Amino acid sequence: MSAGQTWRRSGTFVGLLAVVSVLTVVGLVMVLSSSSVQAIRQYGSPWVYFERQVLWVAVGAAVMAVCARLDYRIWSRLSVPLVGLALILLVLVLVPGVGVLVDGSSRWVGTGSFRIQPSELMKLALVVFGADLLARRAGRTRQWARTVRPMTMVFFLAGLLVMLQPDMGTTLVLASIVFGLLFAAGTRVRTLAVLLTGSVGGAVLLGIAEPYRRARLLSFLDPWAHRSDQGYQVVQSLVGLGSGHLWGVGLGASRAKWGFLPNAHTDFIFAIIGEELGLIGSVLVVALFGALAFLGIRTAARAPDRFGRYLAIGITGWIVCQAFINIGAVIGLLPVTGLPLPFVSFGGSSLVIVMAATGLLLSVAARERPAPSGAGRQRVTPAATQEAVATRNGAGAGRARVSAMQ
Repeated sequence: MSAGQTWRRSGTFVGLLAVVSVLTVVGLVMVLSSSSVQAIRQYGSPWVYFERQVLWVAVGAAVMAVCARLDYRIWSRLSVPLVGLALILLVLVLVPGVGVLVDGSSRWVGTGSFRIQPSELMKLALVVFGADLLARRAGRTRQWARTVRPMTMVFFLAGLLVMLQPDMGTTLVLASIVFGLLFAAGTRVRTLAVLLTGSVGGAVLLGIAEPYRRARLLSFLDPWAHRSDQGYQVVQSLVGLGSGHLWGVGLGASRAKWGFLPNAHTDFIFAIIGEELGLIGSVLVVALFGALAFLGIRTAARAPDRFGRYLAIGITGWIVCQAFINIGAVIGLLPVTGLPLPFVSFGGSSLVIVMAATGLLLSVAARERPAPSGAGRQRVTPAATQEAVATRNGAGAGRARVSAMQ
């Protein structure tokens, strides 16, 4: 096994682990703060949601540790079964009596307090499937039937099932995963433009097909004009963010969580961060996701093989895109989609799956090719071309020996 394939705590590995750990701790603190009032009203104790989140963090950390230690290449053999399992669960969500209906959406399966959200598993499955497909068919990414069609077929099937729940936010994240992987693999810009046009057109049609989606779109364009109904949540979020000013009103001192802001501990937890920790705290959280994006890209650039590279790109794009959509909705830049803020929002399925994906990213980072160093450093040949370079060098040496003999 070469040096690039041995497990080691590289600088990228340590950096990723540190960023994820800080985000998770911030999430625990803010879940306790943002959920305390609702927990007292529902259960008579401010600790209920926090205790559940601690449990999910413990489970997620264990899963992340296992995924980080295992060789990420084993996931290439599980890509098709993983996608199949995720699709089956997405179908079960829509079956009456099996899917759990919450706030008008059927997004969970399970019984009692144990529920899983199959759309979260679908994100991970699509990343693994896409990375494996593109790695196996390297050099043929411009052939529609070989790469683009299989990926888009899985995406459109999964996207359709997710939209039937309905869940526009997850569909957008799935689309970002597919486009990010295809772009990184060198797919023609014209092909990507056609897919993007079709996806945007489909999203617009779906957005105006249902009355509640049309109302949500109108409230996004002018939330203050709809502050008593569809725009209420965004308006309360903006009020909370504005009241935080530079340094915030203080940890635990939020007024928005006292029944004014719905979903304060889930989708809109960033508004509580802005109110209690101010602009400084909000910028620091955004900076942490920026650091995660940088380290994820560096992991992809130093990955020892194509599968690791695409895996790192897909996971990084997924987490960062979801964070962007969540924060964009909270500040009124994007329509409200119901996506949680990765590592920070309250939730079990989302947190565990995201931490499992982070474990895969750490596994790639732990096996990265070492960066060149020293004054006389040589350019590191990408893993994709090392074999070709060796072949050319061998052929050149052979010709030299033949010439010498003549």
